[in-house]
Amino acid sequence: MKLFGWYFKSNLLVRILLGLILGAVCGITFGPAMAWVSPFGVIFIRLLKMIVMPVILFTLTVGAASVHPSQLGRVGAKSLLIYMITTGFAVSFGLICGNLFQPGKGMQIAAGATEGIKADVSAPSLVDTLINLVPVNPFGVIADGNVLPVIFFCLIFGIGLAYVRNSEDEQISRSGETVFRFFNGGAQIMYLVVHWILQYAPIGVFALIADVFGKQGAEAFGPLGWTTLAVYLAFVGHMLLVYGGMLLVFKISPLAFFSKAKEAIVTAFVTRSSGGTLPVSMDTAGSKMGISQGVYSFSLPLGATVNMDGTAIYQGVCAIFVGFAIGAPLTFSQQLTIIATSLLASIGTAGVPGAGAIMLMMVLESVGLKVEPGSPVAMAYGMIFGIDALLDMGRTACNVTGDLAVTCVVAKTEKEMDLSAWQKDKQHVLVDTAVAD
Repeated sequence: MKLFGWYFKSNLLVRILLGLILGAVCGITFGPAMAWVSPFGVIFIRLLKMIVMPVILFTLTVGAASVHPSQLGRVGAKSLLIYMITTGFAVSFGLICGNLFQPGKGMQIAAGATEGIKADVSAPSLVDTLINLVPVNPFGVIADGNVLPVIFFCLIFGIGLAYVRNSEDEQISRSGETVFRFFNGGAQIMYLVVHWILQYAPIGVFALIADVFGKQGAEAFGPLGWTTLAVYLAFVGHMLLVYGGMLLVFKISPLAFFSKAKEAIVTAFVTRSSGGTLPVSMDTAGSKMGISQGVYSFSLPLGATVNMDGTAIYQGVCAIFVGFAIGAPLTFSQQLTIIATSLLASIGTAGVPGAGAIMLMMVLESVGLKVEPGSPVAMAYGMIFGIDALLDMGRTACNVTGDLAVTCVVAKTEKEMDLSAWQKDKQHVLVDTAVAD
C-alpha cells in the first residue's frame, strides 16, 4: 500500500481533474488508438451501477426514518414544504436552462448506435408514470433496477420506521430501533464503498474521456464548457430569482441576506460539503441573522439532508446534455419524470459522498437512459463525471444558500427572528419592521 500512498494521500478533486485533462490530451493525440483503455471505463461504470440500488435502499430509508414524528410540527412541516417547493423550482430552472443552451447538441456520440437508444428512451405518459410510482412488488422493482418506485417505497418504509421507533410500546420501539440500526449500518457501509469507488474514479474518468476524445477529437471541449456555463448560470439565477424573490415576499432584504450569508456560501463552495459547512451555517443563522436556536438547530440539519436545489439544477442540465450528446433529446414527459425523481430522491442521498453524480445516474435510469457499460449514454455520463467536481462546488454553495434562505423565512413567519440583528446593519435594513415580538 505504501507504493500507492502518494495516490491516496493526494486530493481527489485534483486527481479527477487530472484524469479528465490527461484523458482528453491522450484521446486527441492518439485518436482511436486509445480504445485499449475502454475496459477501465467499463469497470468504473459497472462499479457505479453496482451501488445505485443499495444507496437508495439504505440512505433514503435512514433519511426518512431519522425525522422524529414530533418534529414534524409547524417548524418542521413548514421547512420541509418550502424545501420541496424550492427543489421543484430548481430542477425546473435547470431544465429550462438546459433547453435554452442545448449542451451536447450535435455531438452524436457513437453515431450509429443512437437509433436504438431513441427507441429505448420513449417515455411513458405522465399518468402512467404516476401510477407506476407505486410498486406492486417492491422486491421486483429493486431486482429490475426501476428507480422511481424503489425511491417511493423506501420513503414510505422510512416514515413508517420513524413512527415505530418512537412508539410508546417499548417492545415495538425496540424492534424499530433494531431495524433502524440495520439500515443505518448498511448506509455507513455504502458511504465507505462509495469512497472506495471514488478512489478509482480518476482512472475510470481518464479511460472514458480518452475514449470519447479519441473518437470525437477536440470538438468535445465545446459541449463540456457550454454545459458548465449553463449549470453555473442556472445556479446564480436560482439563487437570485427564487431565493431572492422568496425573501422579498416575506419582506427580508436579499442584499442583507447575501451579505450575512457570504461566509457560509464561500465555505460551501470550497469544501463541497453541506454537512461540513453546517457549523458555519448555524453560527451565521444565530449570530448574524438573529434566528433562534429552536428554529435553525432543526431547519439547517434538515436542509443539509433534504434540500438539494443545486443538485437538482445540475441533474436537469446534465440530463439534457446526455440526451443531446447521444442524439436523443429528452421529451417533455421525460423532463417531468426528472422533476419527480429529483424531488423524491432529495431525501437522504445528500449525505452520500459524490451524491450528485449518483443521483444523476438514478435520474437518467428513470427516463430510460440506461447507463450500460460501453453505451453512448455511459460515455456521455463519463464526460459529466469528469467535470463533476467543478460543478459540485457551485451546487453545494447553492444548497447551503437555500438552507439559510428557508431558515430565515421560517424564523420570520414564526416570529423567532431578532429583527435588531438586521437593523444594526445600516447598509441593509430589513424591509419590514412591522413584525415585532
